[in-house]
Amino acid sequence: MSNKFTRRGVLKTGAGAGAGLALPTIFTGNVWAAAHSGYTNAPQGSSVTLGFNVPQTGPYADEGADELRAFQLAVEHLNGEGDGGMISTFSSKTLQGNGIMGKKVEFVTGDTQTKSDAARASAKSMIEKDGAIMISGGSSSGVAVAVQGLCQEAGVIFMAGLTHSNDTTGKDKKANGFRHFFNAYMSGAALAPVLEKLYGKDRAAYHLTADYTWGWTQQESIQAATEAIGWKTINNVLTPLAQTDFSSYIAPVLNSGADVLVLNHYGGNMVNSLTNAVQFGLREKQVNGKNFEIVVPLYSELMAKGAGKNIAGIVGSQNWDWKLEDEGTKAFVQSFGTKYGFPPSQAAQTCYAQTLLYADAVERAKSFNPCAVAEALEGYEFDGLGNGKTLYRAEDHQCFKDVLVVRGAENPQDEFHLVEIVEVTPVGQVTYAPDHPMFAGGALGSCNPGA
Repeated sequence: MSNKFTRRGVLKTGAGAGAGLALPTIFTGNVWAAAHSGYTNAPQGSSVTLGFNVPQTGPYADEGADELRAFQLAVEHLNGEGDGGMISTFSSKTLQGNGIMGKKVEFVTGDTQTKSDAARASAKSMIEKDGAIMISGGSSSGVAVAVQGLCQEAGVIFMAGLTHSNDTTGKDKKANGFRHFFNAYMSGAALAPVLEKLYGKDRAAYHLTADYTWGWTQQESIQAATEAIGWKTINNVLTPLAQTDFSSYIAPVLNSGADVLVLNHYGGNMVNSLTNAVQFGLREKQVNGKNFEIVVPLYSELMAKGAGKNIAGIVGSQNWDWKLEDEGTKAFVQSFGTKYGFPPSQAAQTCYAQTLLYADAVERAKSFNPCAVAEALEGYEFDGLGNGKTLYRAEDHQCFKDVLVVRGAENPQDEFHLVEIVEVTPVGQVTYAPDHPMFAGGALGSCNPGA
C-alpha cells in the first residue's frame, strides 16, 4: 500500500451500556453465568461477546478512537471478513477466520472518560449486562489498573490496551490481566544510551510529571536511567491530568539551572506542555554552555500530529511504529489503511494484537474458561504481530520484545511521517528480573474463573 494516506470518516460504534453509571462494585454469582458453566459468561449460543473499553472523551480520546478502529478490524478478521490482516503472519496458526472456537465474535464498547471510576462502571456494565467474556482497551494506566482489578474480581480476562505504568504488571499485577504494551522501565532502558550519545553525560534535568500511576513510574524510570549515565535531577513537579495550560509549570524551568526538560506527559497533556515549552523559547536557549533540550519519554504518531512542527527533533520511545518493515506490520498497515485511509498508531496495533492473542489462546486452550486462557498465555512465545519475537512472561504477564527509540522528523514528507525510528533496542537490553524493585509490592495471585 502507498505510504500516502488521506483521512476519511472516523469509525462510529455504539457506546456500551452504563458507561457513566456509578454501579455497585460487588459481584454476585447469579449475575455472571448459569451455575453449570463454572466460569463467568460462558458462551451459550453461537456467538461470543468481547468488551472494548476505551477513552472516547478526555485527554486520551485520540488514542481511544484509534483503539476502537483496531478492535473493529480485529473482529472482522476473526470472523473471516476483509483480508485477514496479521492472522496470516501470526506464528500461531490456530485462527481460521471462523470466529473463536467456531462462535461469531461480537463486541460492545464503553467510554472510560480517562477516569478510573467511569472505566470500572463501564467494564462492569459490559460484563454484567452484555455478557462480555473478555475486556480490553484503555489508554490510561490508572484506568488499566482499576479495570484489571475489576476483571480479577469478576472472573474475566483483561487484555490491557495502552498502559505504560510499571505498576500494571508490577505491584498491581493480577492473574487475570495481561499486557502486550511495553512499560516505563523499558522506555528508560532504551532511551538512556541514546540520550547519552546525543546530549552527553553532564546534564541537569527538570521533570514535569502527570500526577498518577503512569507519570510516577515513568519519571522514576527515566530519572534512574539518566542518573546512571551521569545526569543530575534538578526537580520533579507533578501536574494534574486535567491540566490544559502548562505555562505556570514551564516558567520556573527557566531559572532552575536545568538544561533538559523531561515531559512525562501523554496524549493531549503532552501536546499542550510541549507547545507551551516551545512558546517560552526553551529550545532556543543555552544553559550551562549547552543547547537546551526537551525529551518526551513516551509519545506516538497521534501526539506528533497534535504537536505539529514542535515535535521536530524530540526524542522518545514507542512500542511499535507503522513504518517497520516486518511482514506483520506490513499486513496490519495494509488492512488498517485500506479500511480507514491512514496508518495505525501504536495504540491501535497493541489493541489489535491483544484481540488476536486472546482468540488464539482460547483456541489453543480449547476453552473460554479464563483460567485455561491464562494458562495458554503464560510463558507463550510468538512472532508475526509486528514486534518481532515476543514472550508473554508467566511470572508477571508482561510481554517482552524490542523497543523503539524515535525522534520527531525535521523535514517530514507528510503528516504521516512526523516520527522517524532512531534505534530498535533489542529485547535483552530492556528485560528485567520479575523481582526488580520498581515492580515489587504485589503478588500475581491465582486466576479467578468467576462463577
